Amino acid sequence: MTGTRIAVVGGGIVGVAVARETLRRQPDSTVTLFEKEDRLAAHQTGRNSGVIHAGLYYQPGSHKARLCRRGVGLLEEFCAERGIRRIGCGKVLVALDHAERARLDDIAARAHANGVPGVRILGPEELRELEPHVRGVAALHSPSTSIVDFARVTEALAADAVADGAEILLGHEVVGMQTARNEVVITARGGGAVRDGAFDRVVVCAGLHSDRLAALVGDGPNPVIVPFRGEYYALKPQRRDLVNGLVYPVPDPRYPFLGVHLTPRVDGEVLIGPNAVLALAREGYRWRTVSARDLADIAGTPAFWRFAGKHWRTGIRELYGSVSRRRFLAAARAYVPELDDDDVVAGTAGVRAQALDSDGSLVDDFRLSFRDRVVVVRNAPSPAATSSLAIAEHIVASLTS
Repeated sequence: MTGTRIAVVGGGIVGVAVARETLRRQPDSTVTLFEKEDRLAAHQTGRNSGVIHAGLYYQPGSHKARLCRRGVGLLEEFCAERGIRRIGCGKVLVALDHAERARLDDIAARAHANGVPGVRILGPEELRELEPHVRGVAALHSPSTSIVDFARVTEALAADAVADGAEILLGHEVVGMQTARNEVVITARGGGAVRDGAFDRVVVCAGLHSDRLAALVGDGPNPVIVPFRGEYYALKPQRRDLVNGLVYPVPDPRYPFLGVHLTPRVDGEVLIGPNAVLALAREGYRWRTVSARDLADIAGTPAFWRFAGKHWRTGIRELYGSVSRRRFLAAARAYVPELDDDDVVAGTAGVRAQALDSDGSLVDDFRLSFRDRVVVVRNAPSPAATSSLAIAEHIVASLTS
């Protein structure tokens, strides 16, 4: 692959990690990264909760399980080398009743199979010692789970890539890709002009727009991306001592989303959330942000209606939480009874690129598609940020094989 021209589309943490890894493995390559925004990590990378996931939930042997565990080690090493602050605050999955307590055993078994260190089940008194304000009949404790600022990590990865010779084009939106026999021609719009460039290989890490860019190179329509907004509240500074670490619910396999949890961040803020409501635009961080094109795409997607038919009750509950602070906080108060409505202020919001298969089922695992000279990351949900360096290894290895 010496001298190969590589384009990366998307300036989130996965795309930047791919650009860096390419030049680490093949320093004679030329790498150009296209990002439509004026900064890196503008969307999912810069708007997530900042958790470095340990690998508790994931099916052993899945891409998520393998790449998360590999990614944790690589990310922790990178942060240590670059002096990026990482806090090992730990995480508890809190069971509120005996049905949830029974599910903890399965999660613990998965965690042990995935090689997550130090995981154990706590009784209510042990939970209280660890989290004095949290209540539950039991909890699973993951002491190795930590937090970081993924936007800062992305900037550091980008600095490495640029030092190794990468060109990062901010404000350049890819609007066309055409595969010829020996190259891929990318058309990008930026700075009031349109430019074409020819590349030997292309890696698309476009998150919320991955399905649309996949269509440009003739990849199939599935999985389709449906945007779901996650809204947060934040604890007022004087109430941040309500939790010491990450406090999560026990996942319920009947429902498509995890549910509200409490998440300390490296800047000291403590987030409560997120919920999951259908966004009215792919970058719809507020209710008033509406895209007719994006809504038309959702309405014309059979996969969405199949999904909605299965989970409409959950959707209504999430919608109630979006419009009612009291309803939203009730979910968190189940774990932290001392939490009052006036303990919080409105927080940030993010939009999740939820991939749906044609039958309306959520695509759970990471998914890549390979078409001619183009690799498309079709699904990279959490723990993609945690796994980003390992995902980059996996993708770049495919380019060199």
